[in-house]
Amino acid sequence: MSSCRVISTREIVGHDVSTVQAEGWAGLSNGALLRVAAEREFEAFVTADQNLQFQQNLRTIVLRVIVLHSLSNAIEDLSPLVPGLLAVLEDAMPGEIRHVHA
Repeated sequence: MSSCRVISTREIVGHDVSTVQAEGWAGLSNGALLRVAAEREFEAFVTADQNLQFQQNLRTIVLRVIVLHSLSNAIEDLSPLVPGLLAVLEDAMPGEIRHVHA
């Protein structure tokens, strides 16, 4: 799931994907998003918020947290990160924060 603009879910092959908007969580803070995603047993939280790790205690979260680094949140800037995202999803461990760069 993502708190940034949505990468086409068709590009994230082999994973069930949802978004903050689709889940009805648009008004939640990052901390609340992480808690509810963990409670709903999501495996990963994908975001473009590069400050998340400094704002939240991620050691208590059982999710894989993946931070996308791109020029903007525009789909054309995020889409090239999909291969790196897929690779990180395969080997990231629960509770780990990983970064995917352009």
